[in-house]
This record gives sequence, structure tokens and C-alpha cells, in this order.
Amino acid sequence: MPELPEVEVVRRGLARWVTGRSIDDVEVLDPRSLRRHTLGPEDFRGNLAGCRVTDVVRRGKFLWLPLGLSNAELLDREVMNGEPPLALMAHLGMSGQLLIEDPGAPDEKHLKIRLTLSAANDDGEPLPRELRFIDQRIFGGMFVTSLQPTADGKAGGLGSSGLPLIPREASHIARDPLDPDFSFDTFLTRLRARRSGIKRALLDQGLISGIGNIYADEALWAAKLHYARATDTLRRAEAHRLVDACRDVMTRALEAGGTSFDSLYVNVNGASGYFERSLEAYGRTGRPCRRCALTGRETLIRRDIFMNRSSFSCPRCQPKPRGLPG
Repeated sequence: MPELPEVEVVRRGLARWVTGRSIDDVEVLDPRSLRRHTLGPEDFRGNLAGCRVTDVVRRGKFLWLPLGLSNAELLDREVMNGEPPLALMAHLGMSGQLLIEDPGAPDEKHLKIRLTLSAANDDGEPLPRELRFIDQRIFGGMFVTSLQPTADGKAGGLGSSGLPLIPREASHIARDPLDPDFSFDTFLTRLRARRSGIKRALLDQGLISGIGNIYADEALWAAKLHYARATDTLRRAEAHRLVDACRDVMTRALEAGGTSFDSLYVNVNGASGYFERSLEAYGRTGRPCRRCALTGRETLIRRDIFMNRSSFSCPRCQPKPRGLPG
């Protein structure tokens, strides 16, 4: 499943290509990709045709495209009059892709939904006309939903408009370390109250969003913390180090275009990410820890079973907490 940097790569690409453009036509090739839109394909088309995409926003791994005339009118005219604005929500699931294509490009094998966009954006720049949703495993999908005010009155997520609106389906998701409105103090208070292992807490999207198995291992390696370290024992400086590590790992992954272990993951232009080449812990079982190697020591990365998955760490840099078996 794509992790946060992959989804942010897609968000940035979509923002570049679709913001300010109108949806001229909607073609649903496989209704299974609309199972979250319970009113069916015709209602889906009716809600989208003629609407203008005002932004592309992300909270954790959730993506949505606010629909309306302008950001000001979305907030002032519709919300104030009790008519909630709408958004097109996209969930990539295990294999979902959002690609920008010219109409003449051949259809992808697993194409599910095609949106035909206006010929140009606000700047009059001619752009590719189609936004295609491709999904081989059909765990993802698209649906139209309404936006509601955020609980903290701040922007719903990472986007250009900063509107304090969020889909109900994403409102339970915590902010991620790349979100300008992420609060370290709120995170630390809730983290200490968890009384669980650190990695288990990092994977809780209600505590901090967007961190999956790969980036949790990478951030814990960078912060020199064992995945089973109890959250209520973390000192403030250690928690700061962990959040900084999460932010740094995600930022570097973004610069590389994400982590691509699966040929299904591509950004909106069809290019895969290459951050997997820079991983320090994840998937490196039996290979030397690069940090230990700098000191002339050879310590091999270990693999432990964790929540029916794997956790990778360095025995020297990330020693097990006292009392932990093994």
C-alpha cells in the first residue's frame, strides 16, 4: 500500500495538473470502484459534471479535491448558508493510481474511472485532458462527499487554499509530521498516554497519520529507538528526535518520489519512486548497519515478527528495552 510520501507525490502532481480546471465529463468503466459512493454511477456523474476543482488536499493518506466556483465561495456562500460544499475523494487502496493522460493515449488495462477535464487551467495553459483512476486489485475507489468544518478550526490538510474544511471520512485522522498545523505538544501528550510500544503507536493513524511499516522502521532507526520501547517512558527530547526523524525520512522520500517496491505505484506522470535504494533498516535483514560501520563495528540488521508483519532494527543502535524477551 502506498505510504504518505507516495500519496503526497500524487497530491502535488494533481495540484499541478487539475487545480482550476472543470470536469467536463465522467465515465465509469467499473462500478466496483464506486462502492463507497452508495448512490451509484449516475449520482456520481451528476455531482461532478460541470464542477471546478479548487484544490487538491491531503490528510494522512486521504486525498480529496474540493469542488466549487472558488475557494472564497466554497467557504462563504455554501458553508454559511448551511449547504456543505462537496469534494471528490480518492482512496488509492493497495494498487490505485491516478494518472494524467491525453485522450489519445491507450486505456490502461485496469482503468476504472475516466474524468475529462477542461482544456486549460486559470492561466490558460493547455494541459492533458484526462484524469484516470486505475486499480488492479480494486481495494481503492472514488466517491463524492461533503466537507465539514475542522475540529481545530485550522486547514483540513496539506493543500494550497488552507480552508478549514475536511471530509467526514477523514476527520478522525490525525495530522502528519509534514502538516504545518501538526502539534508536537498534542502528539507527545497523547503518545505518553498510550502505554504501548512506540512502533504500535506510530502506526495508529488517530495519533499521528501517514506512517506505515516502512517509514516507522526507518524513523526508529534514525532516532535510535527500539520499536517496543514503552511510550510512557519517552523523554521529551527523545520524542522530538523521533518526530524529527519521521519528518526527515518522509522529506527525503518525497525528494526521491516515494518508495517503490511494487510496479503498481507510480505518480501522476507514470514515474516510479526510488527511495527504496536509501533505506537503512527496512528489508535489510543480515546486512551491516551503516551507522555502526562508520565506527568500525559490524552489526547486522535484525528482523523481528511484529503485528503479523516484520520489524527491522539494529541490535546495537536500537537495544531492546530491559525485560523484553529475546
